[in-house]
Amino acid sequence: MDAKTAFFYLFAVVLLVASFRVVTARNPVHAVLNLILAFSQAAAIWLLLRAEFLAIALVLVYLGAVMVLFLFVVMMLDIRIDALRQGFWKHFPLAAFIGVLIVFEMGMVLMNGFSSIEEPKAIATTVLNAAGQPEPYSNTKELGRLLYTEYLYPVEIAATILLVAMVAAIALTLRRRKDSKAINPSEQIRVRAQDRVRIVKVAPTLAPQVQEDAGNAAAQETKA
Repeated sequence: MDAKTAFFYLFAVVLLVASFRVVTARNPVHAVLNLILAFSQAAAIWLLLRAEFLAIALVLVYLGAVMVLFLFVVMMLDIRIDALRQGFWKHFPLAAFIGVLIVFEMGMVLMNGFSSIEEPKAIATTVLNAAGQPEPYSNTKELGRLLYTEYLYPVEIAATILLVAMVAAIALTLRRRKDSKAINPSEQIRVRAQDRVRIVKVAPTLAPQVQEDAGNAAAQETKA
């Protein structure tokens, strides 16, 4: 067994374990973290197959954007684990049947597909330039050139849609805490002195005991 085969088995085993933990983890945050690990191992397998662009796209798009967004959304949401566990065993037989059926179909397709595929031939890694001189050829460079020249507008539209989806997800999950004592700075700046302090004139009043003594004194003077 060479080093490439050993790395393939290592990445595949970690990928399978992480995928299994995604669906069996009780904590949603742990499930998202295991999904990030699974995507990273899939990207490593793409690198072993010399598909550098697919590996980089998997890391940048899924690990760098989608999974981070999922992680923040899961952490911001007030998810009740007890409510999610209710009815699990009730739907488990149907879910197990569908899972076994999907695994069987994928196994049949993969076995029949790989048996009829010939050994791939080596692709030339050099091309001739305008002057007829050989220069190295890069799939990633050619794909990048196509994306940012002929497909520039679709890429920008897709980036805008992802940005709007991220902002919308954060806005939907943002809730105001009722026990928070934070004060809006704009309201502090617009405050006026007359809004804080009000001077009110009231008639002078005496305490009940003082009023009683004053009444007694006035009665004695009247008698005298």
